[in-house]
Amino acid sequence: MNNKYVERVYNGLLKENPTFILLLGMCPTLAVTTSAINGLGMGLSTTLVLVFSNLIISLLRKIIPNKVRVPAYIVVVASLVTIVQFLLEGFIPSLYSALGLYIPLIVVNCIILGRAESFASKNKPGVSFFDGVGMGLGFTFALTCIGLVREIMGSGQAFGIQILPLADSSAGIRGFTPFTIFVLAPGAFFVLAFLIAIQNAFREHRRKMGMKVKEPQGCLAGDCASCQEGVCLDPDKKQVFLAGEAEAKAVEVKEPAKVEEKASEAKEPAKAEEKASEAKEPAKAEEKAPEAKEPAKAEDSVTKATEKTDVDNKEPAQEPETQEDSETAPDASDKTEE
Repeated sequence: MNNKYVERVYNGLLKENPTFILLLGMCPTLAVTTSAINGLGMGLSTTLVLVFSNLIISLLRKIIPNKVRVPAYIVVVASLVTIVQFLLEGFIPSLYSALGLYIPLIVVNCIILGRAESFASKNKPGVSFFDGVGMGLGFTFALTCIGLVREIMGSGQAFGIQILPLADSSAGIRGFTPFTIFVLAPGAFFVLAFLIAIQNAFREHRRKMGMKVKEPQGCLAGDCASCQEGVCLDPDKKQVFLAGEAEAKAVEVKEPAKVEEKASEAKEPAKAEEKASEAKEPAKAEEKAPEAKEPAKAEDSVTKATEKTDVDNKEPAQEPETQEDSETAPDASDKTEE
């Protein structure tokens, strides 16, 4: 089997467990895990919906319009949930009655919609199918563990079988005294926090011992918890993955400092465009300046033209006076002669 498919299953089961690592799907995790059977049934139901929703959405990823992708995902998931609900009601009525309202609520489970949006809609059907298998099994494993701990501490049973003999004070029989709080709602928070603390302590101990600890990655499509600014880093293999690509393209990096260079290079084109736009603005201002001067020049030329016309109009009015003067001048000379 292709290593890419195995990586998807292993990633969802351990490295990026949706409950213990990503803390997704907390509503059914805390509500239905009063027993191991309920947790196992809820987990397998969610796994069935998750696997086939990933497969169908991946097959339709080039057909579904981008503007209506979320409603389309919900329609696909709701159809699958209805089928699962009818199967549980027909073949396992006891589990159906125990899970109750939380079966229809699988439609809006953030694990299913999250994987559909971030992975299945950007990858091929084969990889998406195994991604659903890994995430579903990880969710089932987490719910079963929480339900098992709550059932043992709350009633001394495991999968409905009594494993710890109960104490009977009236008969004087010593035995296990159940902690009722673990069957109630607060017990779910206590058990979840306890299991996450154990996991974190184990990982921290491995780090102190100098052993390799695989961090959450999920870098096949850039949708992992380690993605920052569109770049994913695998600390063990020292590889950089570009976020949002349908297929992984690894680029070997010798030094972690090169990761920052990659991110800065991705930002440089945007900065260059900003600088180019800023350089164009002064040129536009210079173009507008001579345009603003041209109307002023036109106004000056108009005023000069009007002044000339006024002068021309005034000069002919003075000509008759000069002619009269010229006519009176001979008369005066004639009188002097007489």
